[in-house]
Formats: sequence, structure tokens, C-alpha cells
Amino acid sequence: MIATINNEFKIDLSNPIDISIPLSNTDENPIAWYIDKPVIEPVVFGDWIGKVSEGKSSTNFNNIFFNPHGHGTHTECLGHITREFYSINQALKQFFFLAELISVVPELQGEDLVITLESISTALDVTLKLGLPKEALIIRTLPNFKIKKSLKYSNTNPPYLSEEAARFIRKSGIQHLLIDLPSVDKEKDDGKLLAHKAFWNVTDVNNLNDDARLECTITEMIFVSNEVKDGSYLLNLQIASFENDASPSKPILYSILNDEV
Repeated sequence: MIATINNEFKIDLSNPIDISIPLSNTDENPIAWYIDKPVIEPVVFGDWIGKVSEGKSSTNFNNIFFNPHGHGTHTECLGHITREFYSINQALKQFFFLAELISVVPELQGEDLVITLESISTALDVTLKLGLPKEALIIRTLPNFKIKKSLKYSNTNPPYLSEEAARFIRKSGIQHLLIDLPSVDKEKDDGKLLAHKAFWNVTDVNNLNDDARLECTITEMIFVSNEVKDGSYLLNLQIASFENDASPSKPILYSILNDEV
């Protein structure tokens, strides 16, 4: 199916590209932030078990215990770092965005692997020069192995985004940032959260500044396969309707058929 957006962009809706990681209660589930794997198990009332295969229920009736930040693909708003409560369900009100997918190699700096301003600006250089209106940026880090879909990130000091790179992304007009890492920030940074703050333009988490970007989001722990080429896509960013700072999410890409985009 081919759809036309604003009489300008032709979108191929017949081949969705899912860049989310499914949540499961197996050892294949990725984990970050020192927690255990998710729990998915049937409700039990006395001798009644909410599982059809157990022979005592006509339905499967599971409880699910998980953490959106540590158990897979999730989208968060600035309420993730502020004293005052902000909900992703209230922040994200539109769900389709023109997006740019780039691939970058984190740079070794001391014991850290850092996504630098230079790597981001170089990858976006052509797009920015053409003045194309990109609303979302998707960052795929290299090397890119399928093991990312089941990595146990705790205490591994994964790559992260530099403060300068996050600020550049914000100033480039990007409203929605997606990345294939557990966080845009360093795993252990003494609570500085420099990249989060730079992207959301938050200067004081206890007293939010007027120009903080309430409508902007960060999506972490995605996976973009190597078969998906760098370039422009239509992004459909869907969340569950949690009144929470973050929600599990399912970002989907659609190819843009216009050669000039």
C-alpha cells in the first residue's frame, strides 16, 4: 500500500520496519540498570490458575512485572529527570514524524566509548545543508550485532552521547531522539545526566525553566538491523498509555519513495 503525505511524500505502508525490541520473560530479554528479567506469570486464586493449559481456566490471564527503562525499547519525556511529575502520555500527542537514520562509530575517550558532536554533525551534514525538515533522529551505533537485542548492560559502561552532541541535536530542531543504547548518558555519571538535560534543555531539575522542551522525547534500547539503510523514513512512534515518565514503545519506520528526500 502506498500513501501520500501532505501531497508531497509517498510512503510504502506495506513494509513496516519494526525497530523495537520485544519484552519477554526469557533470558533473551535485554536488561539494564541492575534489575532482573521481566516477570510474566498467570494470576493464581487459591487452586485456580489463569492459564488454559493448566486445565482450570478458559482464558490466559497473566500479570506482567517490568521496568520500562531497564527491560527494552521505551520512550521517555523530561519527567524522567525532573522533580515535578510529567507524563509521557501527556507529552507525546503526535505519532508520525519525518526521521533520519544515521550510523555512527563511538569514539574511545579514556575508558569510555562516546558518540561525539563531530560524528553526529558529519552524519547529518548533508541533510542539514539541504534544509530538510527532520523531526526525529535515529542513531544506530557501530558495530551493530544482533546480540544488542539480548545484552545485559548492567556494569558494562555502554557507549553514550556527549553533552555537546545532545545540544547540537537539540539546536538542529530534532524533537524526538532514538538510540540503540540503554541510555543517552554514561551508566555511572554521579547523576549528572548531561545529555538528557542538554536535549530537553533542562537547566534545573527542581525548578523547570520556561524553555524546557516538554513535547520532546528520547527513545532508548531500539535495534535497527544492518539491512536498513541510513536515510530518511517516516517514523510512527507508538507508546502504551501509561501516566508515567516513560512507557514501553514500538517505533516503526516506513520507507519514503521520493528520491529527493
